[in-house]
Amino acid sequence: MAALVCLAVLGPLGAVLWRADGPIRLGASDWSAIRFTLLQAALSALGSVVLAIPVARALARRTFRGRQALVTLMGAPFLLPVIVAVLGLLAIFGRAGWLNGALGWIGAGDVQIYGLQGVVLAHVFLNLPLAVRLLLQDWLSIPSERIRLAHALGFSHADMRRHFEWPLLRATLPGAALLIFLICTTSFAVALILGGGPAATTVELAIYQAFRFDFDLGRAALLGIVQVAICVCAGLMAFGVTRRRDIGAGLDRAPMAWPGDTRGSRWGDTIAITGAALFLLLPLLAVVMQGLPAVSGLPGLVWAAAARSIVLALASAALAVSLAVPMAIFMVRLRRPALVEGVAFLTIAVSPMVIGTGLFVLIFPVADPVALALPVTGLVNALISLPFLLRALVPAVQQAEATQGRLADALGLRGLQRLRHALLPRLSRPLGFGVGLAAAFSMGDLGVIALFSTPGQGTLPLEMYRLMGSYRTDDAQGAAVLLMGLTLALFWAFDRGGRLNADA
Repeated sequence: MAALVCLAVLGPLGAVLWRADGPIRLGASDWSAIRFTLLQAALSALGSVVLAIPVARALARRTFRGRQALVTLMGAPFLLPVIVAVLGLLAIFGRAGWLNGALGWIGAGDVQIYGLQGVVLAHVFLNLPLAVRLLLQDWLSIPSERIRLAHALGFSHADMRRHFEWPLLRATLPGAALLIFLICTTSFAVALILGGGPAATTVELAIYQAFRFDFDLGRAALLGIVQVAICVCAGLMAFGVTRRRDIGAGLDRAPMAWPGDTRGSRWGDTIAITGAALFLLLPLLAVVMQGLPAVSGLPGLVWAAAARSIVLALASAALAVSLAVPMAIFMVRLRRPALVEGVAFLTIAVSPMVIGTGLFVLIFPVADPVALALPVTGLVNALISLPFLLRALVPAVQQAEATQGRLADALGLRGLQRLRHALLPRLSRPLGFGVGLAAAFSMGDLGVIALFSTPGQGTLPLEMYRLMGSYRTDDAQGAAVLLMGLTLALFWAFDRGGRLNADA
């Protein structure tokens, strides 16, 4: 499976290079796109982790009614289709948005969302929940016994920062920041809608323009190689700066209140949680308020696109699982699984646009690539979801083998029988989460489908983008509500199904 994934990723890149004509070199606009990509990704990663620190810290230290529901809702932007999130940000920060309306009412100047500031704002909005969850997970992993000891020693607020919080942040922040940097380097839809012109073009968007408008395969391939180089360098930096953090073992007791708590720290935590909730939830509320009345009047082509998106999401998630489960089992049995994991992460490093372009080149001599736009999009979406599925499945497979492996060996279980009776019952929870995540990602994708699709065969995100481009704002807002509802429903259904099976 790993070899097939490697072939599916690197084969299209080689095909694009093979079909390139003439000398290949980067122009001034390409260098501008590279600089903008690095700048916006660095600012987005920095903004996401800096804002996540006080939010994760506050959520780890405070207990209040509705806390779990708030944490779940604050994670919604990470699952939402990018185009829906952008529409929500436009409703708040756009020229006719709520913020500019309030500023105009008091006679202040307006806020501009297009350009670098808009791209960074959107990326922070999309990735802040991820940064919060990464930091919160580590904060909550501190054993209660350590907090009890700090109480006994009379630790102050400064002592807690020095002995607990700073070592935690030093171990977690670099990896979280570089992960978000990696995600932001492959930005397409955000730059497409909020870039505001050639000065705010990312490498991914430049690849799309080189193929879609110029059909310059050489330039698209070279930009794809640049994209790979950026992602590989970011990945190597992540491995280099990640530090092991030894926090000791605990007895899984309930968390304790932190020592050194003051009225000022309580107010600070309240402000951090409230501010993050407003920033993340207000755009979603705006999308629902503006688009819900228009859902019933959506044209038939939008409903047809929604049906295509659902079928595509289910097929893409099924393909991703069929690749991820054998790879996860294979990785657990290897002494050094880093190579297989690196192959999976190639699917993020290599631009989806380059993979789509290469598949176009490979398919063109034997079939019509436009007619295969949906299968190609499903394949690329499955490859992009693969690293996230492996992250969820590998630890669960390791635990299942540790607890059930010897019994399965004694019973002579091999192959599908071992998978069915020994592994799958222990994988239902992470498998449900991973399938839901893959389906949600595919449901909201606006990438490869934009290369090949013709009117009448687009997905719901693409139809929504076309409605926005034709200034049919009401229909676009209604499509956004429909897309958001379907995406969250798919994720919830699979995630909930995995949990029910696990409980059974």
